Amino acid sequence: MNAKKTTSQFDEILRFASQACKNFEADALLFLTERVVDWETVKQVVGKKVKLLVASDDESVIASAKAEELTTVLLSIPEAPVYEKLTQAMLSAVANEQLVPRAEVVAVYSGFEAGVADSFSYIRLDEHLGRLTARDLQNLDTHVPLETLKAVVDLALELGREGREGKPVGTLFVVGDTRKVMAKSQSIGFDPVKGYNRKERNLHDSKVREAIKEVAMLDGAFVVSADGTVEASCRHIQSTSEVTLSKGLGTRHVAAAGITKETKSVAVAVSESSGTVRLFQNGEVLLHLEPFRRPMKWKSLEIASLD
Repeated sequence: MNAKKTTSQFDEILRFASQACKNFEADALLFLTERVVDWETVKQVVGKKVKLLVASDDESVIASAKAEELTTVLLSIPEAPVYEKLTQAMLSAVANEQLVPRAEVVAVYSGFEAGVADSFSYIRLDEHLGRLTARDLQNLDTHVPLETLKAVVDLALELGREGREGKPVGTLFVVGDTRKVMAKSQSIGFDPVKGYNRKERNLHDSKVREAIKEVAMLDGAFVVSADGTVEASCRHIQSTSEVTLSKGLGTRHVAAAGITKETKSVAVAVSESSGTVRLFQNGEVLLHLEPFRRPMKWKSLEIASLD
C-alpha cells in the first residue's frame, strides 16, 4: 500500500492535536486511521515530545507504521463506529502497557468523512477503566484470553447499541471457568445453541455473533468458554453470594457479580434500559462502556478555520 501524502488540513489537525496534548499534559496522541500516510511528515508535525500511537484495523497500515518505529495498536472491529474503535484501542494499549490505566489521550480520527482525519477529541479513561492496571488485564488474560474478552464485549456493545428488531436487548455473558459456571446455573428451557459443533458456536466468527444476537432476545445467560465457544444459552445463574452494587442495577447485574465472586469467570452484562455494558470480575464492576447510537463526542475542541 502506497503512502498517502498529507494535506494542509491534515497537518493543521495534527498540529492542533499535538498542541492540545501539551496544553492538557496528555499522555499520548492516538491516531486512528485506515490508510497509510506519510509517517515521516506525521512525526515531524507531532514532534518528539508527544507520544504517538497509531491504531488501525488494517494490518498493512500497522506494518508501515511499525517500519517507521511508531507505536501501534491493531484493532479487530472494522465495521464498528469510531467510539468503539477508540475504546478498543485504549483498552489494548493499557493491556500492552503502552498507556497507563488513568491515561489522558488526544485522539485524531475521521469524524465526518471516511478516510479523512478531520476531528480530534480529548479523552480521559473513565474511573472504571482507571481501576484496571496492566497486571489486572494480564491476570484476566490468564483465565480469559484478551481476544475472547474483546469478542464478547464487542458483541455486547452491538446489542446495547442496536438492540434487536428495534427493541432494547438486555443479556448476560459469563466467560471462563465453564465447568463451575455450568454447575452453578441451570437451563431455563430450550437451548438454541445445543447440537451445533464447536466451530458453529465460536464468537470469533462474525456469522456466529449475528446468530447469537437473535438468541439474546430470550431469557437467561450465555456461558462462554475461554476460547470463545458458546457452551450454553438460556441459563439461570444460581449464585448465593451477597454482593453490593450501585443503585439501579437489577437481577442480571446481581447474577453477574455473584457468579464472578464464586468462580474465576468474567461476566459481561448488557443493561436492557440503557444498553450500558458492564464487565464484572471478583464480584465487582471493573469497566463500563456506553454503546452510543451516534458518533461519539467527547470534550470537543473548537478550532479556527483551516486553510
